[in-house]
Amino acid sequence: MARAAQSPATWPGKLRRVGELMARYRRGEHRVGLERLIERGIVDVRPNDAQLFAGAIDMLRFWISPAAADYYAERGIDYTFHQVLRLLDEPASLGDPIGLFSTADGIIGHLMQVVHANPRYDLELLCMHDGALEELERQLDAMLAGTHPRAESIGAIVEEPDYHARLRDYVLAFRRDPTSPPPLRTNIAGRFDALEQTFGSIRPAMRYFARLPASWPGALQHLVTTRHFSSTTDDH
Repeated sequence: MARAAQSPATWPGKLRRVGELMARYRRGEHRVGLERLIERGIVDVRPNDAQLFAGAIDMLRFWISPAAADYYAERGIDYTFHQVLRLLDEPASLGDPIGLFSTADGIIGHLMQVVHANPRYDLELLCMHDGALEELERQLDAMLAGTHPRAESIGAIVEEPDYHARLRDYVLAFRRDPTSPPPLRTNIAGRFDALEQTFGSIRPAMRYFARLPASWPGALQHLVTTRHFSSTTDDH
């Protein structure tokens, strides 16, 4: 916990980044990023705010949390305690499940902090920001060299010691060819295939969001009545 929290001097910056994230929520800055992804051919639909809200919760409750809990159980890691470590390292990393409100550095830090079920979604998100993939590669090089400023805190959290080397290899492959196969986490194949195919990259995720109810009452009803994931969104 002490390694994840770093020194007391880091906390003003951590709290400032949480405040900046909340300000981006208030200003609706996600729309700018979404338009950039559409312009660059990475996303082909425009979910509205109600659909993004409901979709973010569906992604969290059906994909991110269950797949992570399964992975931590497989590795003998306490799920709750791991979230505490993430909160201590970078509180803002827990505040944006779909990533459209995050800065490039926030996405990069999150990618480096935990072993991702499928990192393709986050690499595609980085395409919102010019030069972000190159910056991710630079920070991974620093992490592998032990010179990254968050090396100690990230090292206290990341679940597999060779993750950053694998992620760097994928970044290089993705920059050459965005269709390169991503390194899936060990617990994904066979257990979470349908969810990975929906939420593992940003284009199918946004298509799923766009099929959700477009009104706020409808989106809230979906969240209350839907108990199980369905790629057609009609399984209640």
